[in-house]
Amino acid sequence: MLDLDPDQIVEGEALPRGWQFLLMGADTRRSSLRGDGFPGLGVPMPDLELPRLLLGGRSVSWIKDIPVGAKLVRTSRMESLKRKVTESGPMAVATIRHELRLADDAAPALVETQTYLLLPARSAPAVDSGSEALPEASGQRLSTIVPDETLLFQYSALGFNSHKIHIDRSHARDVEGFPDLVVNGGLATLLLTEFLRREVGLVPSAIKVRHLTPLYSGRPMTLVADPAGAKWRLNAYDDRNVLAVDMEVEIQ
Repeated sequence: MLDLDPDQIVEGEALPRGWQFLLMGADTRRSSLRGDGFPGLGVPMPDLELPRLLLGGRSVSWIKDIPVGAKLVRTSRMESLKRKVTESGPMAVATIRHELRLADDAAPALVETQTYLLLPARSAPAVDSGSEALPEASGQRLSTIVPDETLLFQYSALGFNSHKIHIDRSHARDVEGFPDLVVNGGLATLLLTEFLRREVGLVPSAIKVRHLTPLYSGRPMTLVADPAGAKWRLNAYDDRNVLAVDMEVEIQ
C-alpha cells in the first residue's frame, strides 16, 4: 500500500510507528454494523439516532517499540460518550481508548485514543463550493500526494474498516452529502507519520491529531512539517490549501 519493498520489513525489528492501525481492526459481526457500515473498531457503537459519523481526532503515545512478529494483546473500551446540542442540532462525542501490550508485559506498549463525532442526517446534500484557493502552504519540509480510491480501499481493507464514506461513492454523495469519497482520517494520519519517518527522518514518541475538514479522493493533499520548539508540527492541506489535519508531534 505504501509502495515499500516488503523484504525491508524484518521479523524482530520495530514496527514503524504509525502502522499500529493494522492492529486496530474491528471484529464486529456484519449484523452489528452501523447503517453507515462503520464497524466500531472493536467497541460496539450505540444507536443514538445520529446516522453520520466522522473522526474528530486521535492521540497516540508509544511507550516502547512493538517488534514485528510479536504476540500482542489489545484492550479496547468506550472511554466516554457525551451528547450535546449545538446550533446545527444534536450530536454526540464518543471517545474510544485502545491499549496494545506485548503478551508477556503487564504495561501497554502503546495507547491510542480516538474521538468520533456522531451527527444527524443532512437535510439536503452538501454542495462542493469550489471556492477560490488560499495561498499555497509553506514550511521547512513539503510533500504532495494524491490519495486515490485504490489507496482508500487498501487502507480500509487492511484496517477492516467498512465505513461507506470511504468505499461507496454513491453513499458518500447521496446519503452523507460529500462531493466524493472521503479520505480516512487514519489514512491521513498515516501519510503524515510516514512523511515524518521517511522524508524528515524523525521517530515520534507521541502525537495529537485534529481533523478540521474532510479530504477527498483524487485530490492533491499537501503535507508540511515544521519544528516547533522541542516538538514538530505537521499539517495536511486540501486541494484548496485549506488546513485539513493538524498534528502535534513529540519526538523520541
